[in-house]
Amino acid sequence: MALIRTGILAGTLAVLLAGCGSSGTKAAGGTTSPHGSVTVLAAASLTEAFGTLAKQFEAAHPGVTVKLSFGASSALAQQITAGAPADVFASAASKNMQQVISAGGAAGSSNFVKNVMEIAVPPNNPAGITQLADLAKPGVKVALCQAQVPCGVTAQQVFTRAGITVKPVTEEADVKSTLTKVETGEVDAGVVYVTDVRAAGGKVKGIPIPDGVNAATEYPIAVLGKAGNPATARAFVDYVLSDAGQAVLAADGFAKP
Repeated sequence: MALIRTGILAGTLAVLLAGCGSSGTKAAGGTTSPHGSVTVLAAASLTEAFGTLAKQFEAAHPGVTVKLSFGASSALAQQITAGAPADVFASAASKNMQQVISAGGAAGSSNFVKNVMEIAVPPNNPAGITQLADLAKPGVKVALCQAQVPCGVTAQQVFTRAGITVKPVTEEADVKSTLTKVETGEVDAGVVYVTDVRAAGGKVKGIPIPDGVNAATEYPIAVLGKAGNPATARAFVDYVLSDAGQAVLAADGFAKP
């Protein structure tokens, strides 16, 4: 009998220990808490802000790893609809998010920030750019994002409102590539987001675009339908939308939607 009781006690203890071992993924009330890794696909203009947010999120949830992948929102949307594995999508345009939702890649999204355009020139401003109209002058080398990319779409809205035609010497895959052309002095100017000018620091000089002709784009974020880690994905999205997350984004120059 003693041996039987010992076996029963050992079995019970094993069950209890197994339950304790899984407590890292279950919060009070039985809901799943952040754990493991989460893959976030985000617009290139979010590089600096999401880098900070990821570090803060990981610090708040020991053991969690946030894997970030940045690019043009249009390209990221295509990757998602083609089946690329990811948990969260943060787009620089509602159009690209809607493409994902329409394809069944997400149930819905939330706008979390907006961004406006600014002219970036090399620190010495070799072409003497002082206003938007200067970008349309003959001989001025301008870099833009490709037409289907959110920063390219928004830049074209600016030109249309201002009534000017700008013929770029290069059209880049995303806003960071466009900014690099300015930083390296390959072009006289580029039209990027205000947040990218700020992130570049002394590598470029920013020339504001008047509010009357400037254009903005709103950024939506969503948990993807095929997320491998939906609980952590939801927790990350909630963090981006929280006051703490918004403070990081505001510090990088993003505005409320």
